[in-house]
Amino acid sequence: MEIESRQRQIIKTGIIGIIANLILSGTKVGLGFISGSIAITMDGINNLTDSLSSVVTIIGTLIANRKPDKKHPMGHGRIEYIAGMVVAVIVLYAGVAASIESVKKIINPIKPSYTNMILGIMLLAVVVKIFLGNYTQKKGIELNSDSLKASGVDAKMDAVISTATIIAGLIYMFRGVGIESWLALGISFVVIKAGVDSIMEASSNIVGERPERELTDSIKRTIMEFEGVEGVYDLIINNYGPEMVIGSAHIEIPDYWNAGMIDDIERKIADRILNEYGILMAAIGIYSINTTDDMAQEIKHSITKMVMSREHILQMHGFHLDSENKVINFDLIMDFDCVNKEEILEEMKIRVMEKYRDYEVRITLDLDTTD
Repeated sequence: MEIESRQRQIIKTGIIGIIANLILSGTKVGLGFISGSIAITMDGINNLTDSLSSVVTIIGTLIANRKPDKKHPMGHGRIEYIAGMVVAVIVLYAGVAASIESVKKIINPIKPSYTNMILGIMLLAVVVKIFLGNYTQKKGIELNSDSLKASGVDAKMDAVISTATIIAGLIYMFRGVGIESWLALGISFVVIKAGVDSIMEASSNIVGERPERELTDSIKRTIMEFEGVEGVYDLIINNYGPEMVIGSAHIEIPDYWNAGMIDDIERKIADRILNEYGILMAAIGIYSINTTDDMAQEIKHSITKMVMSREHILQMHGFHLDSENKVINFDLIMDFDCVNKEEILEEMKIRVMEKYRDYEVRITLDLDTTD
């Protein structure tokens, strides 16, 4: 999807949210004053914060789509994640404010005055919020926008709040039991949880998440389809925003390939990954496979068996034996639960050197970046 098209759709969705929430907010606050219902009033104020969320989404999108500059060569896409964080904070604030007001009304209750017309308008508001929430969340998923997804979840939560308010009104009308303040308090806790969850999700995106296994497996399979590639390792995906994703990887190729052959396959892999996944491969490193040295294969098998029997070691790759200079190279990946990685690395180096005393052993510790 083109960046400008994505920006226009996010802004359009945000404007729809602003208009709808301003209308709902004004209507509900008015009904709250008429009926004396704290639940309806707080529902209306909550819709006002939703309008503010949409404004933040639009501003965040406009900033995020500014062109890269010297200070920010990867663009400004991560601003969208910050916008999602701001929206989540607004949701959290609305929940906390609602809980405070609910407690005040529990201590000093006011008898509400519900009518069929008021509850009918509230029911209409529920329908509007459900449609708005589904539309916004769907667009958020389609456009990969955290702020839209958070706004969509919040809108559907508002529909639940309004529904609960209607139920409280019906109970008061037919039973004379006022539970709306307690109901509003309970709902405020649900809103607070939704805000906290959204903050955690936005924070995780800003810090940088492990890519989904389905994606990384698919990328590795695609690279393995190229003739001569025997393995794909150290795949790293850096997210600089929904429209700027940069990756790198190591590939295993035969040791007899020349520079021209390597250059050709690197370009072909980079082009295909960009076209199929929208990921710019910034670097494709090379692991050379021993193809004519039978002894190298025997040593590799022996070392692999030795290394993989050690707890915490997840993978060994990039093995290469330099017979002329008497050097053994390979990489190891250890799990994140391991607290003594350097000690294990040194232990493996010593064990290999004891078995192959004529060789220098070089072991590189790689990160467990993908499944």
